[in-house]
This record gives sequence, structure tokens and C-alpha cells, in this order.
Amino acid sequence: MSKKTLIVGATNNPSRYAYLAAERLTGAGHEIELAGIKKGSVLGQQIQDIKTFPVLKDIDTITLYIGPQHQPEYYDYLIGLKPKRIIFNPGTENPEFAEKAAEKGIETEFACTLVMIGSGVY
Repeated sequence: MSKKTLIVGATNNPSRYAYLAAERLTGAGHEIELAGIKKGSVLGQQIQDIKTFPVLKDIDTITLYIGPQHQPEYYDYLIGLKPKRIIFNPGTENPEFAEKAAEKGIETEFACTLVMIGSGVY
């Protein structure tokens, strides 16, 4: 089943994990949305400027590729997208944000999106 996923911290740099996540999610049949502070596109899709809080619909999963120090300004925005879950990839772990999300009924996972896809548990 396809899970529309928002990649936060998207980049068009192919050596970054956020880029690999976009490739692997798409390859696994998941629709993606891209948001970050970098300009450009990934797999023909524009990276939306997260600072403008783009309007997005039907987000199942948010996968984070921004450090905890950059997350607070986006707490309300990301929770407001009403995802079913938020994945905190290695280096993005943030117990405060995870608790806020859990209070709104959002599942949180401290996990690696790439490993989850590779092992079939995404």
C-alpha cells in the first residue's frame, strides 16, 4: 500500500540520505512530497520551501532529515498536516517533538527510513 510521504530536509544532493530516501520511496511505489530550505528538484519534483509552510494534503508519513535544533519552528506546521506517523531518522531524534506528536495521536518512530524500506517494514 502506498504511503504518501513528506521528506523534510529534502535536497538534490545525491550523496545525502534525504535524496536516497526520495529514490527508494519512489522506487517502492510511495508518492513523495519534498520540503526543505534547499532549492532544486529531485526526480523531477520541486523541493518546496518549508519556510513558507506549503499546503499539503493526505500525508501518511513525515520522515525527518533536519536536526532537532531546526525542528521547533516547524512543530505546529508538521503536526497540523495530520500525518499517521513521523519517522525520526538517525541524527534527528527529538523526544520533545515526539511527545508533542504523540499527544495528537501521531505514531513516532526513531528509525531509519532507508532500513525500513530495505527490510520491508515501511
